[in-house]
Amino acid sequence: MDRSNHYEAAFEAYLQWHRLCYVAVDETRRAFLGETRVKSLDFIVCGESGARLLVDVKGRRFPTGAPGRQRRVWECWSTEEDLLGLGRWSELFGSDYQAVLVFAYQVLPEVTLPEDTDDLWTWRGRRYLLRAIDADDYRRHMRVRSPRGGTVTLPRPVFRELVRPFHQFIQGNQPAAEECPF
Repeated sequence: MDRSNHYEAAFEAYLQWHRLCYVAVDETRRAFLGETRVKSLDFIVCGESGARLLVDVKGRRFPTGAPGRQRRVWECWSTEEDLLGLGRWSELFGSDYQAVLVFAYQVLPEVTLPEDTDDLWTWRGRRYLLRAIDADDYRRHMRVRSPRGGTVTLPRPVFRELVRPFHQFIQGNQPAAEECPF
């Protein structure tokens, strides 16, 4: 977790506001799993009903692009390295944990969204829309965006089908845990 990154800081504020149990992972040094360096995830979150999440936050603006040339596209790209790292952490933590990509979209002022939009979050004068997707689902459907940059993305129809408001992931499907495991 990089507190100088306003997307990650806004996500952490969301977790605090909702009184969720979480650990913000220090990204200043890469972790080793065995002898291999692995990209750190951003958060470990325990949600309602026992949900346990391994979270990598992706900050994006909406609309995207330079002023006057903006595109109303919900960007959903990531790096292969991020997804490989989430996969490794998921293996380590086991099946009780779900790896997710959280897309924290900074919604620019000229965009109007209903105030009751799920997970529309205002923090420090900026609006964010928090959307998440299961990392395994993402990997199954991803396409190369830039081989040189090591980035991948999802076709727009697939992204629209699979992405959900973040709070749906923290509600979980498991029985409620008696206390936070960390």
